[in-house]
Amino acid sequence: MSGGRNWRLVRADTDAVPSSARRFMARARQRRMRAALPWAVTAGVLLVAGAVVWLVYGTSVLGVREVRVVGVQFVATAQIEQAAAVREAEPLARVDLDGIRARVRELPPVERVVVRRSWPSTVVVEVVERTPVAAVPRNGEFALIDRAGVAFRTVKEKPGALPLVRVDFPGAKDVNTHSALTVLAALSDELREQVLAVSVPAPAQIRLELRKDRTVVWGDDTQSDTKSQVATALLKHAGKEIDVSAPSVVTIR
Repeated sequence: MSGGRNWRLVRADTDAVPSSARRFMARARQRRMRAALPWAVTAGVLLVAGAVVWLVYGTSVLGVREVRVVGVQFVATAQIEQAAAVREAEPLARVDLDGIRARVRELPPVERVVVRRSWPSTVVVEVVERTPVAAVPRNGEFALIDRAGVAFRTVKEKPGALPLVRVDFPGAKDVNTHSALTVLAALSDELREQVLAVSVPAPAQIRLELRKDRTVVWGDDTQSDTKSQVATALLKHAGKEIDVSAPSVVTIR
């Protein structure tokens, strides 16, 4: 059209914008950046945390490479490892420590178990084995029992330092076994050195077999501390049989 104007868009030089307007816009940008910064930091932290969780729980980078067994003397390390059943390369953070503890605890010679993680790639199984306090003759062999009466190991020869316990059905729930262990726990050191065996055909018929073919008639397992003191005092007297079943009225034959 004749007589019309031709418009053209041009970028104004910054000098054309008033300084007050430039300061206003700069402050606005800073406010927007400050407002967005916490969100950016939070997103970054969550991203890093998610990556770490995935690395620890979802990959084998920190997986199991070794099962370390400590504290065993009689139980084979391979037997503990087999009972533990830890999967190789399983993420260490996901290993079921309680499950391992329960499985290893089922082994008869094991009294206590502590299982822990050792980063970056090891499961440590600390075993406390049962301590034998007596041996029970069984079919030409000897079952070792601990202070609770648990039979946990069988040997072909009697351990020289352990007294024998003669009971028909050894075990932690057997009354006669419990009586024998109660008496053994009450013995003085001097009397214990003389004891070869504790015979318990019935709870009230406990007898101690001593060296030099001597015998102590114990009766039941009540007043065992008193009976031990009396029997120890009478060891120096002659006689093959010492009866302390009634500790206030003692007989020697």
